[in-house]
Amino acid sequence: MANTRYEDLKPDANRDPLSGEPGAHPVGTGMGAAAAGAAAGAAGGAMAGPVGAVIGAVVGGVAGGLAGKGLAESIDPTTEDAYWRDSYATRPYYDSSTSYDDYAPAYRYGWESRARHTGRKWNEVESDLANDWNSAKSHSKLTWDRAKHASRDAWERVESRVKSTV
Repeated sequence: MANTRYEDLKPDANRDPLSGEPGAHPVGTGMGAAAAGAAAGAAGGAMAGPVGAVIGAVVGGVAGGLAGKGLAESIDPTTEDAYWRDSYATRPYYDSSTSYDDYAPAYRYGWESRARHTGRKWNEVESDLANDWNSAKSHSKLTWDRAKHASRDAWERVESRVKSTV
């Protein structure tokens, strides 16, 4: 049996590759950069032609990346997991025959999806999330019809915090 080191048990700090600060989320940064870059590029292109589109995409990409990174960094996976572990049994969709281990991937999918889909509403992305659930669910036995309630709950928890800081 292999020895387990204490370092192996600590949660991942998601360190930023540039600053070394904890909480870096490359998916959130990349998604924010892509969305804002596309929007800024389109606006710049409409106003200044192709050169404006390129400049707009670069500037928008940086701004969007920072926005996406900011949202993703505001989500602490350890805190979210602890919150849902403590409160999942109080939720209206809770089924006592289903363990937290089955709900946990649905909660994680919800909060991570909210960070990836900055600026979009649940109803706009729910069908995409449904299509990707089987790949994302890990060991969960929940079908999307059952998991979507927990995912949406986690999405809305993050959404409410985002709105309260704006």
